[in-house]
Amino acid sequence: MPFRDRTDAGRQLAQALTGYKTQRPVVLALPRGGVPVAAEVAGALAAPLDLLIVRKLGVPWHRELAMGAVVDGGKPIVVRNDDVMRSIGISETEFTDVCTQELAEIERRRQRYLGGRRAVDVTGRVAIVVDDGVATGATTRAALQATRLRKPSRLVLAVPVAPTDTIEALRGDADDIVCLERHEPFGAISLYYEDFRQTSDEEVIAILARFPAPSPDAPQRPAA
Repeated sequence: MPFRDRTDAGRQLAQALTGYKTQRPVVLALPRGGVPVAAEVAGALAAPLDLLIVRKLGVPWHRELAMGAVVDGGKPIVVRNDDVMRSIGISETEFTDVCTQELAEIERRRQRYLGGRRAVDVTGRVAIVVDDGVATGATTRAALQATRLRKPSRLVLAVPVAPTDTIEALRGDADDIVCLERHEPFGAISLYYEDFRQTSDEEVIAILARFPAPSPDAPQRPAA
């Protein structure tokens, strides 16, 4: 088993990212599972920690199957998995309904986790997007595309584990990818952790409290 838990995965990932410590990095975590991993990375790199709230758009009768993803922001970014939609006959109405539901969940999480906390400005800085693993890549691709629009000097994807083919498919979406474990066949992210219990809202809030928010003259987080 490669990782004891998300904290262990974060510590191992931080070691692989030490070369970025002197480059003013910003660490962006995908909640909830990516937050404990990202906290270890941010702490080791002496970097600010912020959230990148992304929701998978699951097929209505098979929520684990991603037909796309949506990312928080002033103008939410939607990524569609057209191959999945075509193969199972998803209508535009069904897609829009799921998208609306997930945008509401994004807003709930944004208020719950962040409230009025200001966003970390990634413009001109190294942005390191962190999750606890990648499966299909739909959520990750949406996160990377949204971060690219914020104009970082360099965009890095950092994850403990992912399928080999998914990582290769994401090469064009990031300037650098750091993935500790690549496997094919893959199965599920949970198979590579001894402890993969769900991260709670309270844990996310407690972790963010350890990292100071940007100063008052920093840009305000865009509304969803």
